[in-house]
Amino acid sequence: MKAMTESRVLMFALALAAAGQALAQANLEINTPAIASLQASMQQRHGQLAGLYASGAVGLTRDANVALRDANAVALAQRQQVNSLIAAENQDRAALYREIARANGKPEWENDIRATFAQRWIEKAQAGWYYQNTSGAWVRK
Repeated sequence: MKAMTESRVLMFALALAAAGQALAQANLEINTPAIASLQASMQQRHGQLAGLYASGAVGLTRDANVALRDANAVALAQRQQVNSLIAAENQDRAALYREIARANGKPEWENDIRATFAQRWIEKAQAGWYYQNTSGAWVRK
């Protein structure tokens, strides 16, 4: 029984190491027309989101998306517009992670790429912006 448990632990460790090595080989800066289009769309939208990040209304989620963190920070008349903005951003983000994985010839890496971008977005966030920690709690940077 002990040998069986040790074998499972070893298999799990090997699988994690393989996933980490695969992602280390991924070109996260790869560029294709689809990726460039998604990045341009996101960059254009960022100007609208920046004020929402600064006010604390919107935050970065632990799964590399954005979310309405504090609905009270958005006037009722603007909430639908903000929700549409968030939905469009998350749609582009999901497509970006998928396209980067595809462009690397490894669509199965999508979740790992998403996890890496989750960390990147938080690292690049400005002071005062909110993000979710690994347990899902909102933290102000």
